[in-house]
Amino acid sequence: MLYYLFQYLEEWGVPGARLMDYITFRAGAALLLSLFIAMVIGRRIIDRLQKMQVGEIIRNLGIEGQMKKTGTPTMGGIIIIVATLVPCLLVGKLANVYMLLMIVATVWLGSLGFADDYLKIKRHNKDGMSGRFKIIGQVGLGLIVGFTMMLSPDIVIRQNHEVVNVESNEVEEIIYETNDIKATQTTIPFVKENNFDYSSLTRWLGDEGAQAGGWVLFILVTIFLVTATSNGANLTDGLDGLATGCSAIIAVALAIMAYLGGSIIYSSYLNIMYIPGSEELTVFCAAFIGALVGFLWYNAYPAQVFMGDTGSLTIGGIIAVLAILIHKELLLPLLCAVFYAEDLSVMVQVAYFKYTKKRTGTGRRVFKMTPLHHHYQKEGNAGIDALIQKPLQAIPESKIVTRFWIVTLFLAVITFVTLKIR
Repeated sequence: MLYYLFQYLEEWGVPGARLMDYITFRAGAALLLSLFIAMVIGRRIIDRLQKMQVGEIIRNLGIEGQMKKTGTPTMGGIIIIVATLVPCLLVGKLANVYMLLMIVATVWLGSLGFADDYLKIKRHNKDGMSGRFKIIGQVGLGLIVGFTMMLSPDIVIRQNHEVVNVESNEVEEIIYETNDIKATQTTIPFVKENNFDYSSLTRWLGDEGAQAGGWVLFILVTIFLVTATSNGANLTDGLDGLATGCSAIIAVALAIMAYLGGSIIYSSYLNIMYIPGSEELTVFCAAFIGALVGFLWYNAYPAQVFMGDTGSLTIGGIIAVLAILIHKELLLPLLCAVFYAEDLSVMVQVAYFKYTKKRTGTGRRVFKMTPLHHHYQKEGNAGIDALIQKPLQAIPESKIVTRFWIVTLFLAVITFVTLKIR
């Protein structure tokens, strides 16, 4: 809204009105606004949740300090959602398709998580919305994003080509085509020509069928990544500040990628895919980062509020959609490895337990407890029949959280490095 007001003032020659034309200025404004909203208005939301007795229901997992968290206000993800959306509505270009998709993704998954939390509170137990309905909601968002990217004329890329000196075999310059194109290309690491086209996997369908098949594959990948990342963030949200801190680090990495990929100058210099219009995602990322950091002020150990599924499902989905829109979705397994490790730990645990129970009549475990972060909170050799007993001593919650943050930071750095190692 303020963006369009400043555009109007610029036409009248008002000094300073052109500031809104700069992505960096609007991103900085979005960051400060979201941080302010999360910290100031967030306090009022927490107080309101306490008055409404919207407290977290804690299961006794036999972990030290776990039961002390009973009654801590939940559904704090509302803070993240409000602190993200308000700055975007104020300083974002609302006619930009990338910004609109991110707003839709935030509201969509925020509503899904809110419904889940509401049912848990209403029923006074941990059984909220049925898992199948969550999956349906996540798949629905994946379809919206995938089909919008396929059909929208505003979502395009501009292909880049290297001009190589024949004598020295060195790249002299990067040339971009003059026309924007619709393509199923994405970025992959460790490859010299680091743009991979999904349609290359469906060439057997012929020239016309290959492109259509490429879009089908892309939409399937989109659905999978939105579902996996959203659920991964949901599982990671088990310790104070864990999901919030990891997500903030990932969001910073995606903000840098969005800014570089949306600038033809930086894209050419770094030899990466240029995506016209995607620079607007930098504003959304800045608001998202500010909201996460502001929420972390209250969510850090010992937490004064939990985000609940309202927040965890939303932040995971936001991260997935952001990566997909800037054509960096195949970097998510590395960038979000912590989320996916949490996903895999649960799947492996359940599968192995069922397999051993069927074979021997007694189910065995791989980890002492899942999701993965709880494995480190349990004492080893404490009567739990698990293949992995180390560490033998329980690690304090705050140390686990900090170490997971460090791992995520390391993974973010490695993600950038892989783009230049070809």
